[in-house]
Amino acid sequence: MTELGDRLGPDKVKLGVCCTLWWNDDFPSIDAGISFGQAVSEMALAGFQGCSLGHKYPSDAAELKAALDLRGLQVSEPWTSTYFTIAKMRQKTIEAFEKTLVHIKALGGTEVVVAEFGASSHLLPVDVFANRPVFTDAQWDDLTSGLEELGKIANSAGMKLSYHHHMGTGVMTRADVDRLMSSTDPALVHLLLDTGHIAFAGDDPLELARAYADRIGHVHMKSVRSEIVRRVRGEGLSFQEGVELGVFTVPGDGAIDFRPILGVLAEADYRGWLVVEAEQDPNKAVPLEYAKKARAYLADLLGW
Repeated sequence: MTELGDRLGPDKVKLGVCCTLWWNDDFPSIDAGISFGQAVSEMALAGFQGCSLGHKYPSDAAELKAALDLRGLQVSEPWTSTYFTIAKMRQKTIEAFEKTLVHIKALGGTEVVVAEFGASSHLLPVDVFANRPVFTDAQWDDLTSGLEELGKIANSAGMKLSYHHHMGTGVMTRADVDRLMSSTDPALVHLLLDTGHIAFAGDDPLELARAYADRIGHVHMKSVRSEIVRRVRGEGLSFQEGVELGVFTVPGDGAIDFRPILGVLAEADYRGWLVVEAEQDPNKAVPLEYAKKARAYLADLLGW
């Protein structure tokens, strides 16, 4: 085990992988026909301990848990989109969140991830930078109060809520994250550090990790290909076009050095999931190959 691995050992962190290596939940057309069974088997084969949920997974909790248990996998997180910044969606957002909590508890999970998608540009065939929403003060108030309400619901259920900053949304840049963090209760709203999304947005993932090391509740580890980031910006491409061109890739590939980022987490005594993620076209990037590449890179850094 390495010095870094001594401080981020298997007694403190779990290594997961997102199903977005095998298909894309935002853009179903990005698909190579890989089944749920093949995907989760390959996750286990690559050496991961858990995974995110996806649209090809069985909806029945007992069936899904049995399939994951068979492969020695746990659920790292579910995803719930929030819509606090647009009209008449607060109650529906809360109800959807509560439904997700019931499902994830049945699977034995303890984490829930949210992101505000009100007026987001990331699903639209438009320039992802130029058309992302910029919230008014009133929308920020609606978002932060809504997130704190969800945080209270999560805490009362023995769960932890982490907020995912995301390309094309109103919480995309470092400045947006700063405002969100300063406007919410640390006991209710944790930060999901997504290295790829913050780098794509034009900010430094290492500096973000340093700024909020004691607030990070969940980590998505993905890298970026800098030349594709520049192309998306320069040509005004959509988020989907960026994904299809390969803007994201796994740790061990691309522009991001994860050693200092993991060092910051170790110094902060981080405990939780480190989840490999790369929204790639599985027709171009063989999922198992990239999952194994990421796991080998982490094994080199951590020694396990």
